[in-house]
Amino acid sequence: MDDLKLALLINAVSPGVGGVLVRGEKGTAKSTIVRALARLLPEVEVAPGCRFSCDPRLPDPNCPDGPHEPAGPVPAPRSTPDVLGAFARPARLVELPVGASEDRLTGSLDIERALTAGVKAFEPGLLAAAHRGVLYVDEVNLLHDHLVDLLLDAAAMGRSYVEREGVSVRHAARFLLVGTMNPEEGELRPQLLDRFGLTVEVAATREPGERAEVVRRRLRFEEDPDGFAAEWVEAEAELAERIASARARLPRVELTDAGLRQITAICAAFEVDGLRADLVTARAAIALAAWHGRDVVAAEDVRVAVRLALPHRRRRDPFDPPGLDQRKLDSVLEEHLTSEDSEPEPPDDGPDGPEDPGGPEDPGGPGGPGAPGSGDDAGQDSVQEADHPVIAPATGEGGAERPSERGVDGQAGPAEEAAADPAYRPRLFTVPGLGSGAPGRRSKARTAYGRVSGARPGAGSLHLTATLRAAAPYQLARGRSGAGLVVAREDLRRTVRDGREGNLVLFVVDASGSMAARQRMRAVKGAVLSLLLDAYQRRDKVGLVTFRGSTAELVLPPTSSVEAGARRLERLPTGGRTPITAGLLRAAEVLRVERLRDPARRPLLVVVTDGRATHGPDPAAAAALLAEQASVVIDCESGPVRLGLAERLGTRLGADVVRLEELAADSLTGVVRVVQNARNARKVA
Repeated sequence: MDDLKLALLINAVSPGVGGVLVRGEKGTAKSTIVRALARLLPEVEVAPGCRFSCDPRLPDPNCPDGPHEPAGPVPAPRSTPDVLGAFARPARLVELPVGASEDRLTGSLDIERALTAGVKAFEPGLLAAAHRGVLYVDEVNLLHDHLVDLLLDAAAMGRSYVEREGVSVRHAARFLLVGTMNPEEGELRPQLLDRFGLTVEVAATREPGERAEVVRRRLRFEEDPDGFAAEWVEAEAELAERIASARARLPRVELTDAGLRQITAICAAFEVDGLRADLVTARAAIALAAWHGRDVVAAEDVRVAVRLALPHRRRRDPFDPPGLDQRKLDSVLEEHLTSEDSEPEPPDDGPDGPEDPGGPEDPGGPGGPGAPGSGDDAGQDSVQEADHPVIAPATGEGGAERPSERGVDGQAGPAEEAAADPAYRPRLFTVPGLGSGAPGRRSKARTAYGRVSGARPGAGSLHLTATLRAAAPYQLARGRSGAGLVVAREDLRRTVRDGREGNLVLFVVDASGSMAARQRMRAVKGAVLSLLLDAYQRRDKVGLVTFRGSTAELVLPPTSSVEAGARRLERLPTGGRTPITAGLLRAAEVLRVERLRDPARRPLLVVVTDGRATHGPDPAAAAALLAEQASVVIDCESGPVRLGLAERLGTRLGADVVRLEELAADSLTGVVRVVQNARNARKVA
């Protein structure tokens, strides 16, 4: 919790750092700590009558409620108007619900004034309310993509652009973005992840005494909330005063050229993309120096800033867990954190620089919460690094030439784990037609969250401006008098939104002994891993069924957390007999249950096998159950003599068959897209 509190305090001192992403297990009071931040922030001066919280000292010339006359240099008294009417009010913490609509976030036409006064007026949304405050998103990883896009635009430009329902508005939207998430429910898109200045991993303490104190305080709060809060009024006031003092000191803090070179050298050593990491680290180091009452950024400020700003930016792949290699960090710091009083070296094109004779800095730092280098942090980073490459080039051999398929009573024989071939970027495939499934980024669909493309007669989500336009020509004939419009049922227009949906991709993978021959499983894992990566980026649900020995197993129930699928696939063992029938029956059951749970989501079945059914009944009856299901069979049979068993299975399934060696760099997804288009064309014909 010390790291989380320190990251929030850094942003309270310097909002330009860019916010905090809080990752952690459930039940660790992430939301409670974030909500407590607003009471510690200094009050905000706002222009009189401005709904967009314009600063009276530097008013926004494009404010919809402007123009505002700039105020004088004298600050306004707290919570009272100054001579020009400017007010100082508490900073706001605005919460963005996961299920919010687009117009609630950006604002929309003021319906009440449109219907009563017949005028077009803009009603501000949450982005306007959060300007110069905190925008908090709980479960930010579950936020719909259309809202993520709007947040990205506002965070990048510091402004919100609204073009909808006949309203064109632009207003300032600079806010401290704070998000909390549970990684078990899926990761964030890389673009949004990079917008967070700092990231913190939170876990509940394992110390019984600390856990007892947490429970004790919680029970005391529930018994007497006001009395409990009163116990901490003085401590909160002192903390708020320290934040205000650090803000006042911030412009005077100096980041020396040597300190800046240290930051850029560390960011380059960790190969982070772009220059945002350098900027964020520099701003965080300056804020840390101001927080600790220093006028010059010290080496320990750089160390802490790096530890908070780089973990989520060093991910080379969306499946990689965030984190820093603590040993590499210490090595880089030892090389680049030179003493403050040393003479600055001229720029050097080579990687070599002056060595630091003093060794690494004291990991404890000069006090205050969040001191780096603790044993818990180092251990956590070591664990994360050990799990790092989920997608990595295969090393070593992929198993024996031909493991035995024999086992006791048909059970799987000795299992072996084959490494996956390197993943590659697959071509996009889409399900033809127009679906109505969950919002995603793959197939075209009519969704409740897409972009407005028009309006049609009928009930549903009301398209206000189209409805008003339809009713306007008949006002005289309907005897309208005074304010307001006379609207009839035939005037109603519903909103038509064009978006994209996510699909369910269910993999049925043969993990028997024959699949391990000639390193076939390495190629299979590489192809499936590539499609999983594409599914991650396009917000699909994925499921994984494997069969070997005498049974089939649902290794990964259909889920949106495709990172879990990548981990399960990486550890997938092979060996034993080939119960194809069991695999198909298990897939049919999974699809049946998912159809009941989510009937709007269209599935795609991908069967990966060589077709050798060495255990159980003939798969013909099981294949008949899936004959109407859109599917493709990947034929993994190899060698000079082919039995054509996978092709026979594909015929029974009504699926198209693609050989494994045909997948190559063009990827499995390109083949599936072609197969899907051909299948749907035949159905239409």
